[in-house]
Amino acid sequence: MVRAIMIQGTGSNVGKSVLVAGLARAYSRRGLRVAPFKPQNMSNNAAVTENGGEIGRAQALQARAANRPTHTDMNPILLKPETDTGAQIIVQGQRAGTMKAGDYRKDKSKLLGAALQSFDRLCSDADLVLIEGAGSPAETNLRNGDIANMGFACAAGVPVVLVGDIHRGGVIAQIVGTQAVLDQNDLSMIRGFAVNRFKGDVSLFDEGRDDIATRTGWACLGVVPWFHDAWKLPAEDMMDIRSHTGGKCKVVVPQLERMANFDDLDPLSAEPDISVEIVPAGRALPGDANLVLLPGSKSTIGDLAYFRKQGWDIDLYAHVRRGGHVLGLCGGYQMLGKTISDPDGVDGRPGTVDGLGLLDVSTVMAGQKRVTLTKAKALEGGAPVSGYEIHMGRTEGPDCTRAWLEIDGRPEGAASANGRIRGSYLHGIFSSDSFRASYLKQLGVSSNIAYEDGVDQTLDDLADHLETHMDLDLLLSLAETPQRS
Repeated sequence: MVRAIMIQGTGSNVGKSVLVAGLARAYSRRGLRVAPFKPQNMSNNAAVTENGGEIGRAQALQARAANRPTHTDMNPILLKPETDTGAQIIVQGQRAGTMKAGDYRKDKSKLLGAALQSFDRLCSDADLVLIEGAGSPAETNLRNGDIANMGFACAAGVPVVLVGDIHRGGVIAQIVGTQAVLDQNDLSMIRGFAVNRFKGDVSLFDEGRDDIATRTGWACLGVVPWFHDAWKLPAEDMMDIRSHTGGKCKVVVPQLERMANFDDLDPLSAEPDISVEIVPAGRALPGDANLVLLPGSKSTIGDLAYFRKQGWDIDLYAHVRRGGHVLGLCGGYQMLGKTISDPDGVDGRPGTVDGLGLLDVSTVMAGQKRVTLTKAKALEGGAPVSGYEIHMGRTEGPDCTRAWLEIDGRPEGAASANGRIRGSYLHGIFSSDSFRASYLKQLGVSSNIAYEDGVDQTLDDLADHLETHMDLDLLLSLAETPQRS
């Protein structure tokens, strides 16, 4: 009979996603059929599932760790921020509209049914469901109608383990303070705690660990040292993007305000001869860049205005005059064109804006959202490419006659006459080793790493790490068959 347990955190970014990925790999290696689940996620870095929808990229990584195909049931509610006050709502993989934050808070409890429906389907084909919370249950102002943490745990009848992040400092207060603000019904769901991201001699925290256990009465599942290779795993949050320095070839990426699907950077960051520099707002694009990569965006027109506000357009034109290369992916591709038209306001207010004008193409934001896993090949050299499309709009123009990819016999992308400026709607292209090697060769870089093999090895190493530093037998014993309230 299926069992489930929920990993909640004392705050955002305490390492829940990586812990669940490591646990998924560890328990699947023990022969269990493991399924990851996150009832509600907020991320613009979505993955396309094998059944043709969107989920958070962390759940896609966790599915990979569990040796399980991705499915929209693994993350039934996905919020993709478009502005500071509004987000696109993805329900069971499909776009359900856009909602302001205040309206979502009023109506989110209505989505609990969809979350429970997806959870039930996962439970029907698993031995163990590992559930990841979002943010923190200590945010008591969000408890009414909650579907991300204790609201879901209570509705689904699943036990909870609370994780604190010692790297932030004050981990005793994080965990004990969370206990202090929860009501008794929520507290009854918690079975234990773990401390994550310890640096140094773990035994130095023995007294702190025991103090937490004494004050809370909860079992300690472990004090987990910092996992130094976590950067090798695909990042979900923009905060986790790793600037990698030291390579002879510099790839520069402007950090757009609504940057989306930036997993294109992970394989480049893994290359020893590539230096990836993420440039935050207020800083100029470095003049010694070999390649400027414009990433995807959840709000292309808004991020284009943001790009210009930083003066990055001036830096980019100077980079092109110096003979540098430019690659735009999805939203970045749209920005490189002459114009972006949005007659129906799907990307913001209706209207037409001037693009950066580096490609002779124009984009119209219209039609159905395209969400699909894609097999392609490079027109030059024929290297196979595995990627995905997740975008609104279509892009056409003279530079599309110089497409550099082919999907099912149709040309994809556009390029300038000299080939130094390119754009495409296809994400994930650099995960394909032979294509990445051929592309980087144009920049004077040799590549011989097997990126996907490296991700799987890192997941195995993470599972070993947790087997050493957590009591996985105890954690498994705490998992229970869901008891619907």
